[in-house]
Amino acid sequence: MQWHEVVIGGKPALCAEPSFFSASPAILFLHDARATPPDAISGWTEMLARRRWRCLAPASGCSWWLQHPIPLFDPTISPEEHLLNTVLPWMQERWQVTPQRLAVVGFGMGGQGAIRLALRHPAVFPVAASIDGAMDLQDAWGWGTPLDDIYPSREAARRDSALMHLKSTAWPEFLFLACSPDSYWHRGNDRLQEKLLAHGVPHQALLDQQRSPESFLPDLFAFLDRAFAQLSRRLI
Repeated sequence: MQWHEVVIGGKPALCAEPSFFSASPAILFLHDARATPPDAISGWTEMLARRRWRCLAPASGCSWWLQHPIPLFDPTISPEEHLLNTVLPWMQERWQVTPQRLAVVGFGMGGQGAIRLALRHPAVFPVAASIDGAMDLQDAWGWGTPLDDIYPSREAARRDSALMHLKSTAWPEFLFLACSPDSYWHRGNDRLQEKLLAHGVPHQALLDQQRSPESFLPDLFAFLDRAFAQLSRRLI
């Protein structure tokens, strides 16, 4: 499976797809704050190719994948709007994907973005997964990133963190969190799991295993296998 660059809505993205038409699932990959592409993550391409899944990884810079316009990304369109109104229609037209065959997945900043996007739009993204997700925006406020311009205070950033977007009446059917206890972002993942448990939201969380982010890939893809298998049975 080869990666190639595409332009969607005037913005670049990395794309991987089988050489033949396939109705297999697709992954929307959200990168971290360093804009690490999926093909640079050890094991990602191999696991994707083994399943013949498609993957699209839009580039957004250090945008935090928020619903607010980020001048660094675009002065008028927010990263979330770009994903919902431009990237997703592109995937639907090119690959005929439905929500039942789509997962949003991310690392670090992108892990936060994936969970955030699914919590805000659970009907569109019923499957979401995060590895080493930077869940608590307040813990990155003051670092000189666009978060400092969007939120006037650490508390304002906290009030817009991913867990604050969990709805009491609707949530994604399949959620996956993985974060090593020695990660800077572990406490935010732990807080999110506490809220998911309090609301009775089904999820899988691997938060007590000291591992590198890449070592969670087999667990992530096993989770995605199960989620897509369950959703596909509803299409029959």
